[in-house]
Amino acid sequence: MKTRKDLDVWKNGKELVVSVYKATRKYSNDELYGLVSQIRRAAVSIPSNIAEGAGRNHDREYIQFLYVALGSLAELETQLLISQRLDFISEQENDDLNSLIKMIRSQISGLIKYLKEDKK
Repeated sequence: MKTRKDLDVWKNGKELVVSVYKATRKYSNDELYGLVSQIRRAAVSIPSNIAEGAGRNHDREYIQFLYVALGSLAELETQLLISQRLDFISEQENDDLNSLIKMIRSQISGLIKYLKEDKK
């Protein structure tokens, strides 16, 4: 039986978290409890919601958690744009992180589509 650990989207979500933590290490100490905390929580929320949804008994619940993960991706994307505007990260760092975000968004959307089609 497959688990969340078999899902590429979950693995990629964990990689995104690691990349986000590395990128936010250099933010000013003033942001530790502000933007850094928000960014890290949004990033951690992505694989966490994928995992929690995968652990549910019904696809409907799983899909709901995947939608929450999509919301966290959008939140993270916004926070990274703000970080770039404030010169906390470079345009290249933002682009690199957003490449991961786009890939994960596509994977989550594909998984949602698969789970919904399974119900038909």
